[in-house]
Amino acid sequence: MIHPDPAAPSRARPISPDMVAERLAEVRARITTAGGDPDQVTVVAVTKGYDLSAVAAARAVGITAVGENYAEELLAKAAASGTDGVQWHYLGAVQRRKVGRLAPVVACWQSLSRESEGRALAARAPGAAVFVEVDTTMIPGRLGVRPEQVGAVVHSLRALGLDVQGLMTVGPPGAAESARPGFRLLSRLGRELGLPQLSAGMSGDLEVAISEGSTMVRVGRALFGPRPAMSSRRPPAPDQNR
Repeated sequence: MIHPDPAAPSRARPISPDMVAERLAEVRARITTAGGDPDQVTVVAVTKGYDLSAVAAARAVGITAVGENYAEELLAKAAASGTDGVQWHYLGAVQRRKVGRLAPVVACWQSLSRESEGRALAARAPGAAVFVEVDTTMIPGRLGVRPEQVGAVVHSLRALGLDVQGLMTVGPPGAAESARPGFRLLSRLGRELGLPQLSAGMSGDLEVAISEGSTMVRVGRALFGPRPAMSSRRPPAPDQNR
């Protein structure tokens, strides 16, 4: 499937930094209401499906962590907008054949779940910062390692010299509260493994994630508004609706 060129002119009105500043203030207020400290919680702006104006607006309001699910979209946006002031987070499935192209650009890999992925990354980007993605829902087709296997995967990635910074998960579809058991499990696993960083919570369930100890939220719609129609794009997998 050919993806639209994110660097090409868009028919949609460019995303305004003023609008994103207002929405970021709302996100931070939601974090505070949920019991978190907005100065200690990293907001990853997920620009999947938006044009380059989303990246520019995020940078303009001081967001440095920008996330993408698709390798080609990340590479195109990074080439067009640069990497100065941006830490690109890769959120999608790690395809070993694309690691070499992504390695010079990606600052944080949030979705490792296999030692084979770690070997491919360690060969191209020794010491890379990674999160281990945990499948806390058991929904068929979801990415991530099963909870009982997390410790072994973390150990193997560390043995490869990778910088395992924390754990990541995606809540189930539906009501935000339904994500609580999975987020609570992620927090427990993080404590047991001595991993203080937890990437959990998106636009619809960030309050639940923060209340369960998340230190990083991945938000797109909450910052940029509804995503453009994706008829010409590959349908997102269940764990990519950020």
